[in-house]
Amino acid sequence: MSRPDENDPAANPPAPDMRVLQRIVIPVDRDLDVLKLYVEGEIGRGAEALAAETAVEDGLLAGPAEDVGRRSVVVPVGRRASFATYFNAFPASYWRRWTSVEEVVLRVRARGQGTVIVYRSSAKGHIQRVDSVRIDSAASQEETFRLTLSPFIDGGWYWMDIVAGEAEAVLERADWCAAPAGEHGGDHGVRQGRVSLGITTFNRPEFCVDQLLALGRAPEVLDVVDAIYVVDQGTQRVRDDADFERASAVLGAKLRVIEQGNLGGSGGFSRAMDETLKAGASDYVLLLDDDVVTETEGVLRAVNFADFARTPTIVGGHMFNLFARSQLHAYGETIGRYRWWWEEAAHTKREHDFAVPPNPNPRAKTSSGSLRKTDWLHRRVDVDYNGWWMCLIPVDVVRNIGLSMPMFIKWDDAEYCVRAGEAGFPTVSLPGMAAWHVPWQDKDDGIDWQAYFHERNRLVTALMHSPYERGGNLVKESFIISVKHALAMQYSTAELMLSAIEDVLTGPEHMHAGISTKLPEIMAFRAAFPDAQNRVSHEEFPQVRRKRPPKRGRTFKPPRGTVNVLASAMLGTVKQLRPVEPGTRANPQAVVPHIDRHWSLLAQVDSALVSSADGTKVAWYQRDPERFRRLLKRTSLLHGRLSREWPELAVRYRAAMAEIASPEAWRTTFEAAAGGHDGAAGDADPGGPRE
Repeated sequence: MSRPDENDPAANPPAPDMRVLQRIVIPVDRDLDVLKLYVEGEIGRGAEALAAETAVEDGLLAGPAEDVGRRSVVVPVGRRASFATYFNAFPASYWRRWTSVEEVVLRVRARGQGTVIVYRSSAKGHIQRVDSVRIDSAASQEETFRLTLSPFIDGGWYWMDIVAGEAEAVLERADWCAAPAGEHGGDHGVRQGRVSLGITTFNRPEFCVDQLLALGRAPEVLDVVDAIYVVDQGTQRVRDDADFERASAVLGAKLRVIEQGNLGGSGGFSRAMDETLKAGASDYVLLLDDDVVTETEGVLRAVNFADFARTPTIVGGHMFNLFARSQLHAYGETIGRYRWWWEEAAHTKREHDFAVPPNPNPRAKTSSGSLRKTDWLHRRVDVDYNGWWMCLIPVDVVRNIGLSMPMFIKWDDAEYCVRAGEAGFPTVSLPGMAAWHVPWQDKDDGIDWQAYFHERNRLVTALMHSPYERGGNLVKESFIISVKHALAMQYSTAELMLSAIEDVLTGPEHMHAGISTKLPEIMAFRAAFPDAQNRVSHEEFPQVRRKRPPKRGRTFKPPRGTVNVLASAMLGTVKQLRPVEPGTRANPQAVVPHIDRHWSLLAQVDSALVSSADGTKVAWYQRDPERFRRLLKRTSLLHGRLSREWPELAVRYRAAMAEIASPEAWRTTFEAAAGGHDGAAGDADPGGPRE
């Protein structure tokens, strides 16, 4: 740590300019649901501690580090505030691995009475005390800590705690900075980057305008923003929202609303990329979903990280659960290459809740606990891609590899990052940069109209990038999934998957050609299927009846164990070929909650009322033996053809990549969709999350 003699003016010269990398911030709305993502009153038991720690309560402070502003907190007498938190700890290992920064400076300005203590962790989650300084002055006192990034090659964080003494301690501000220019490991003339924001929206004007207002309340963020492109593809226009004029007045000339027909997330985000390219002012374009709540500080952190990156780097934000705001839903994502499917990155867990005590079960798929107490969060996580709910892309990358593939929705973000990686541009999911988004488990996007895009875009991405002959296990897995949907009486989903395969077999030319027309076709096609006809209540359907009581009082339930599941698949297939039990077309046999909606259970019944993932709708699934036979035949033939033609298709799709993603190809599509609305569904989500 660097502390001059305060009594010697010569020893206390003005601090040289430092580039702020990350500011310590507090939630502006004092939301207790997210407070633990910013500041905690927890004691660091794993580190060398002060004797005063024994008097501090474990957990959230009874009078917790009172929020007195965006940058400052008051720590009550005898209490402790810890910034070992998601948004305020410094992710040292990510800066060590991907940037030119070799040393970081923690700059703290405080007053009152207390102690500032700096800690670090290792990739294993072990905690060490690094340094400390006493604060004992009614006037503001500034201290700096020079901290090397050398030991963080595999993981680890820096953070600080403040322990108040016999008087309260006030943190006025604190910043993690790059060392002064010209010094060892310092900022060697790295200039401040500029960014344009791209928000794609479809019929969420209120959500979108709220996001614009939040940006308007962050002038320090707007200082680095050249333009905010709102690509409005809906029928409920953003311009018509009651608060739009207020947002427009604050953002001024930076706000640019572009209205075009519905080209999905890929079309909206590609438009923002292209507008940024044409303007020629920004170094980066940062993509944002319309249905997110963003921690605006993440915009600055993304730009700073990208400025110091050794090579042009895509910088993505993490995803928190919009409905359980202390829950981290997606920390790092990869693609399982052999099956070509999304996976959480190795050594991570989904749905980690920072506000819940640690889960004692190490084998649990989910986890909980503070940063200090969660070992896996200290290991650096490398990813294949980042979702476009919040993702910064260097303009240099766009110039090199083009815009998004015309996928409408699903896989556009993953494909883009994989394509960028193959061109030498990595993707980093950066801790401390995040948005709150609707979680994946609250959507039915795997079985509704989006099933077409799931299947088609997964196949297209694999054809372009899979390292395995015939896509590894993908074709086999696709066949099994389509049969499961048929067994579950989800006939519309199975049919959409087959339609997707048919389009893939026609070649890459179909993608731009059908981007504005495919959704209306899908919606019209699904309207004839019972499983796609949703109503708001069970009472809108006939009463549930069974012709005979269940054998020995047993109820329908999913089988357990591999043997029973396989037996259920065989019995379900045989059942599907038999005539439907009399009366089941007049009355459903069972009510199946969404949590139990498994193909192996649905294969046991002839009809059932099945609820949606978000709990707002019900559909009446009805078995159709003739349709099942046709589906089984078609899926066998199409998957066989896909496997045979895979090598030739892969050559065609890979050869067409550059042209399909080019700004010139997209501009033709934009012109065709200019000013119109070519979409259909009121529930269409052009940037919706995956399941």
